[in-house]
Amino acid sequence: QVQLVESGGGLVQAGGSLRLSCAASGRAFSDHVMGWFRQAPGSEREFVAAITWSGNSKYSDSVKGRFTISRDNAKNTVHLQMNSLKPDDTAVYYCAADGTATVIVRVAARYYGYWGQGTQVTVSS
Repeated sequence: QVQLVESGGGLVQAGGSLRLSCAASGRAFSDHVMGWFRQAPGSEREFVAAITWSGNSKYSDSVKGRFTISRDNAKNTVHLQMNSLKPDDTAVYYCAADGTATVIVRVAARYYGYWGQGTQVTVSS
């Protein structure tokens, strides 16, 4: 059974930092793009960042320069370092893996066939 399990969410003040982690099990994702999405109450799920097996990454404009995505293929993990957090970053953050082995980072959620259960990130002002 394939599982993606997120950890590292929590409550932080504006300007603070958090590091999210995602551990995959049940299959290897070393040849799949892995990424992070987020969903705030009343909003659609939106792309945050994603990374290819070789380390090529893509970020949404809203987090570029503040967030850094990384992965460890040997450990089947992906991380999201979030700095300079803002109240607008408050959301449930989801780890995801592209359903197809690809070197292209796709930002639409429909391409991601594997999802974690989500972890809450709350940034207070």
